[in-house]
Amino acid sequence: MKNINLPMLLLATLVIAMFLAVGVAISYHNIWFVLLFILLGFATMGLGLTIKRKRSGSQ
Repeated sequence: MKNINLPMLLLATLVIAMFLAVGVAISYHNIWFVLLFILLGFATMGLGLTIKRKRSGSQ
C-alpha cells in the first residue's frame, strides 16, 4: 500500500475549499469574492500541478 502524500492532499483540499467558497460568495451576491476565490482556486491548482510536474520529472 502506498503512503499518503499529505502536502499534496492538503493542497487538493485547499483547492476544493476555494471552489466551495465561490459557491458561498455567489449565495451572498458578492461578485468580488467570487472573482477572488476563482482566481485563488486556479492559482492553487496551478501550483499543485507545477509541483507534481517537477516531482515526476526529477525521478
